[in-house]
Amino acid sequence: MWGNNHIEQIKGTKRLTLETPFQLESGVFLPRLELAYHLRGRLSPGRDNVVWIYHALTGNSDPAEWWPEIVGGGCVIDTDKWCVVCANILGSCYGSSGPASINPETGEPFYTSFPEVTVRDNVRAFDLLRKHLGIERIALGVGPSLGGQQALEAAITYPDLFQQLVLIATNAQHSPWGIAWNEAQRMAIESDRTWREPSADAGAAGLSAARAIAMLSYRSYELYSGTQREKGNVLPQVFRAASYQQYQGRKLTERFNAQSYWLLSKAMDSHNVGRDRGGVELALQQIRAQTIVIGIESDLLFPTEEQRFLAETIPGAEFHTINSTYGHDGFLIESEHIGQLIGDVLKRVKRTNTIQERRIEEDETINETCEGRTVRTWNSRQRILRSGSGVE
Repeated sequence: MWGNNHIEQIKGTKRLTLETPFQLESGVFLPRLELAYHLRGRLSPGRDNVVWIYHALTGNSDPAEWWPEIVGGGCVIDTDKWCVVCANILGSCYGSSGPASINPETGEPFYTSFPEVTVRDNVRAFDLLRKHLGIERIALGVGPSLGGQQALEAAITYPDLFQQLVLIATNAQHSPWGIAWNEAQRMAIESDRTWREPSADAGAAGLSAARAIAMLSYRSYELYSGTQREKGNVLPQVFRAASYQQYQGRKLTERFNAQSYWLLSKAMDSHNVGRDRGGVELALQQIRAQTIVIGIESDLLFPTEEQRFLAETIPGAEFHTINSTYGHDGFLIESEHIGQLIGDVLKRVKRTNTIQERRIEEDETINETCEGRTVRTWNSRQRILRSGSGVE
């Protein structure tokens, strides 16, 4: 079951702690700000080799763990060449400020009293980390799903931040459809009689049910028909599809927390780049990064029409689609195709100095605790799903 030791279990986690209160978009102040993050690779003398990755809903700050075919030594995002930064989202249970953080007013963890955070709150918090690390500009920003929402918001808030931008299976404003899926999952969590208990494990049964609901939005009819169909014509005691839903629900409760899941689904609902900016179209037109947008054709949660809209509205953006049966989770599973697209983008990065490299020096404030557009379609090969695949 979930506990407070997840951050220690993720090798290489670092933490930036800022004692100055951090104001959220709601006006509420966090008494202190903690950001768990991973930094892989070396920063070049010209500080021009940074790749910033934004993780999805239940991901952590180590993309080499949940995107191993894409991030690491010798991979597409080669950490022998690129300096990769990824920070854990606020409200998560992987080290950044969240429900497990101590409320100074009570001396106890916040649990369900932790304030709601937005995508914009996270973007502003991550910018404090960027400045702390001495990074002025990012060669490439990458984000899938909720991570793509963060990357998009950052590209609008800080127009000169990214040279290149890759947005995967994401949108400019979270849809009524997506919000409805999230609300159904929150209802499942809230129906758990333990939900409001002051415990890290509160709402675990509800979280399991919520994950089972979410899986239907992450995958596709075609995929379930192929992988969960019964063999033979005998009435089974337990249907394969039913067993699979139970398995996925249990698996998430072993690594995640209902309080964080509830909060992060709310953060996703908050996403609207047009808020206080004159509308979505005007906001997207402020982006200066060279952008490619990737959609997955069977994605039920973030339909490709949302990515097509991004590509048609962001100046000079390219649109690519991946023909896959894996639905929204294709951003994790279709690593070969996504990796090739990211690799093509990295070739476009303009570097000022690629000869010498050095490590980022971390100071005492860090506690070491852990108008042309291109359309391309890929045809995916059927592969066996990894056990418990997905950190959506």
